Amino acid sequence: MHTFRLQVLLAFGHEDAQSTAFWWACERAACRKHLTRSPEAALEAFLDCQHEVVILDLRQPREFDGEALCRSICETKASENTVLIAVIPFMPPGQDEASFMPLISGGFTRCFVENCSVSACYNELLQMEYGIVRAQCKLRAMNAVFAALDRCQDGVEITSEDHVIQYVNPAFERMLGYRSRELLGREQAELPKSDRNRADLLDHINSRIKKGKEWRGIYHARHKNGESLQQQVNITPVLGQGGKIRHYVAIKKPFHEKSRKGEHGIEDKTSAEMGSSQPRRCSSTARIHSMTIEAPITRVINIINAAQENSPQSVVEALDRVLEILRTTELYSPQLGGTNPDPHTTDLLGGLMADGLWRFSDNDYILNKSSQPSSWPVSSPSSLDDLPPHVSQLLVRDDVWDFDIFQLETATHKRPLVYLGLKVFTRFGACQFLCCPETTLRAWLQLIESSYHASNPYHNSTHASDVLHATAYFLQKEKVKGSLEPLDEIAGLIAATVHDVDHPGRTNSFLCNAGSDLAILYNDTAVLESHHAALAFQLTVNDEKANIFRNMERSEYRSLRQAVIDMVLATEMTKHFEHVNKFANSVCKSAIGRADGRSSSDDSKDDENTSNPVRSPEQRLLIRRMLIKCADICNPCRPLALCIEWAGRISEEYFAQTEQEKQSGLPVVMPVFDRNTCSIPKSQISFIDYFITNMFDTWDVFADVPNLMYHLAENYCYWKSLDERKMKGKRGGSYLENSDRVLVLHAKSPLQHQNTFIIHPNAGIQEQVMQPGYRMRSCNALGDSQISTLNNLAAVMFCGFFSSMTLRLMEKKETEGMN
Repeated sequence: MHTFRLQVLLAFGHEDAQSTAFWWACERAACRKHLTRSPEAALEAFLDCQHEVVILDLRQPREFDGEALCRSICETKASENTVLIAVIPFMPPGQDEASFMPLISGGFTRCFVENCSVSACYNELLQMEYGIVRAQCKLRAMNAVFAALDRCQDGVEITSEDHVIQYVNPAFERMLGYRSRELLGREQAELPKSDRNRADLLDHINSRIKKGKEWRGIYHARHKNGESLQQQVNITPVLGQGGKIRHYVAIKKPFHEKSRKGEHGIEDKTSAEMGSSQPRRCSSTARIHSMTIEAPITRVINIINAAQENSPQSVVEALDRVLEILRTTELYSPQLGGTNPDPHTTDLLGGLMADGLWRFSDNDYILNKSSQPSSWPVSSPSSLDDLPPHVSQLLVRDDVWDFDIFQLETATHKRPLVYLGLKVFTRFGACQFLCCPETTLRAWLQLIESSYHASNPYHNSTHASDVLHATAYFLQKEKVKGSLEPLDEIAGLIAATVHDVDHPGRTNSFLCNAGSDLAILYNDTAVLESHHAALAFQLTVNDEKANIFRNMERSEYRSLRQAVIDMVLATEMTKHFEHVNKFANSVCKSAIGRADGRSSSDDSKDDENTSNPVRSPEQRLLIRRMLIKCADICNPCRPLALCIEWAGRISEEYFAQTEQEKQSGLPVVMPVFDRNTCSIPKSQISFIDYFITNMFDTWDVFADVPNLMYHLAENYCYWKSLDERKMKGKRGGSYLENSDRVLVLHAKSPLQHQNTFIIHPNAGIQEQVMQPGYRMRSCNALGDSQISTLNNLAAVMFCGFFSSMTLRLMEKKETEGMN
């Protein structure tokens, strides 16, 4: 019943109803009890067990002198925190009760009027245990606290809310030369002040601690002999009754400039509000400064603290806010503003940047067995010289940004990675760097491409080829090439090739929610990215014919492997803003600074030596990460036709995931990607606004890619125009419900893709496939002016994207003729 068992000593001269009632009350309360019949036995039992509660019978003083026994117990050292209860006789009605004060003065804690009810005795014990006894236990524990304070090397000062000194420990006395009796009861303001403090420092300290915030910093006190003493001070407000500040605890120690590990000051202030009456347990700043291994963030905080020392109050408060921000855990992740965030943005964040993990009791989901890596029946080229003419013709322009990856996909029967990979890897001298023959490289490309899922609308080998093309394009840019080493280039090409290998067409959040084997293997953290990197090396080293690393020096292979893994993991969207902001602050700002310096320097200096400075390993790491991130999600920066196709493909993959989540009873991590209601223009606008614009603005500053920024602006305007017309864009829902006849637009894109669109009075133009139970008919019944108007409408709404368009009617088969 109780975690703490109360010890009770019952001292009664003889057994009667009252002693029996207390005995059974102790039994009910699960107390440890001792019953004695004489004062001598009671005193001996108390000295032996040191009971928390002693109940003495004062009803028959001639037979049992309880008051004398109380005095004897009080004379012992063990009685300091003991509760002594006097059992006094019941007074009949009409008689005045005697005052309890003589008994209280004699050492008793409480008086109990005779009551033989077991319940009354039990309630008395409960009041003792949960009231006075527990308070006495706390006081008893304070002995250990005071012992620690007496032996503490730091000075401790406790003041009231009015800054009246209530306690100082011996170390404080030694530090300032005062005796405690000279300080207790005096206000702090009465003590001599040092003139070395900033004029407004005391006002700043008081304003801070009155708000319930700690203050840490350097303060100059004055010794009793008049000398100024520099102290490292930590002041903590302590909340008390009513939730108000009742005390301030100051911990002080001498501070010597030579004891610093660096040139900057110590950590000053914290912004944490007081959440309880207990002082916060903060790490000793002295321990921080004695560390031989100092984290960069600690150095930054120390520099800010040093800057606060002699700064005006407004600057100090501004730097306080800076420190509050620096102490948060998510330094690189922006927060969505506004009370009603865009649902498309919210869903993209939830689906791409969070695990979105909900656990179910029956999550035994296994990926669809049909989503297996593809096998390729068509033979691959033995070398670049063996490429089919139409493929060779397409690859002539593989080094330009407008390269059409979808034409290569069609020409190679959905095997673009082998062909483009051979061309790109050869252009960068990969075989020479890897010390492997071209046949090994070709076998490796075949192996990797066969491990992509051709059934995925988006995450297939065409996407890998697109990322490889973008990576190669970026590596050709002057500033990028001048900042990286050959190992970085080859690592980038390999990482781009394998970065989504064996992708199941579902997001990390889906796999975690479904409890997939991969999510369990990688602890719900960067599940797919870890799988892509691990599988790529596993496939490579386990196939002798495709092992492009087998002839490399071990140290160089380790460096290459680490770079590839890091780049693949960088494609995980949870670290998106961290990578972008680190790149902007480390690489871009240093580049801008050098550019500004060159603009004011002598024009005769060699520009070649200054335009491409040697980068540190840390900066090269950030460049590699940023490069593959931009290559991975560069679809909005492609020409409009390619951008639209990619938008349709990724939306189709998200639609399929949403449908499977609903069918399987899993949490829907991106609800806006519902095939029947999704607005692709809105989703693209949100993706560009939140992820793309800032990243490519930053990348453009470094890599100089104005053509990408042009396409990005044009594509954004395109999606905006569709959104303003309330169009759902590609692959939206059906509007055939309750319609016997609708107008259909057959369109062919420059990519030779056939598209069928419904022209509906309530939905504008909406993509739709041919429906069962319907048939196509000509539009001869429509007037020429109507057909011309509809053609012009379609041409305007699709911004000239389609090369040819034909109007027809789709009607139910049982419907005959036209009205």
